[in-house]
Amino acid sequence: MAKRLLGKEVNEAIVANLLERTNALREKGVVPTLGIVRVGADPSDLSYEKGAVTKGAQVGVEIKKFELPADATKEQVLAVIDEVNADDTIHGVLMFRPLPKHLKNDQNEICNRLDPKKDVDCMTHLSNAGVFEDRDDLGYAPCTPAACMEILDHYGIDCKGKKAVVIGRSLVVGKPAAMMLMKKNATVTICHTKTVDTAKICREADIIISAAGVLKSLTKDYVREGQVVIDVSMNWDAEKVTSKGVGGMSGDAVYAEVEPIVDAITPVPGGVGAVTTSVLMKHVVEAAEKTL
Repeated sequence: MAKRLLGKEVNEAIVANLLERTNALREKGVVPTLGIVRVGADPSDLSYEKGAVTKGAQVGVEIKKFELPADATKEQVLAVIDEVNADDTIHGVLMFRPLPKHLKNDQNEICNRLDPKKDVDCMTHLSNAGVFEDRDDLGYAPCTPAACMEILDHYGIDCKGKKAVVIGRSLVVGKPAAMMLMKKNATVTICHTKTVDTAKICREADIIISAAGVLKSLTKDYVREGQVVIDVSMNWDAEKVTSKGVGGMSGDAVYAEVEPIVDAITPVPGGVGAVTTSVLMKHVVEAAEKTL
């Protein structure tokens, strides 16, 4: 039976650390603050916002909300970005993406208007460059791949010299996760939809980060004994049986097949997703500390 890498345990450690740091900041007159910019009221955005507000209260981070209507113009959104940039009491900014469809062609311009020093979830091109160039002065890594690294660190999983496979090549998870694994001195392969024999490549890995976003795509054919599996994805599984009935969230892994084989695995839910808001708050606190 595999060791379950639980987000709850990682969260508890992060929260305890952040409480000490936010208390220290407040003693120096700095109140770490996150600005949340939301255009419209998408249910998934509202859910994440609620979780961020709750987490902020737990760790001593203040939240300032900037809510715009779903039909907001580019100029209105840019005006809000300019406002949070100019507000020295706001240390980090989260803007929900994707923006509404009528702003699709303007999203890059809007995102890159944000001051990278306040970019706590890798909205800007400069923040992405920071991840790829291993620069701590150019914003922050996306919270989801950063949460993967927090889990590996918390459970003492040494990546040095290990073979790691990342499934997925998005700028949100796959590519930054690969860069962050290389920073930990792993040898990394990225697999994607055009990769030939992904299963074979995965079986050769010591660590697998699956961010395909495809339900039941990681089967027993992809794994072997001794591996660590970090399942990032959250997919709706109409067949999953839970205490609330039929239907729920599952990762990429066919958990019942993979878990008995590998050494360690993150559950879904209760794994990576549970850590992302803690990482968001960690980035806000780091940004506040840099103002001292």
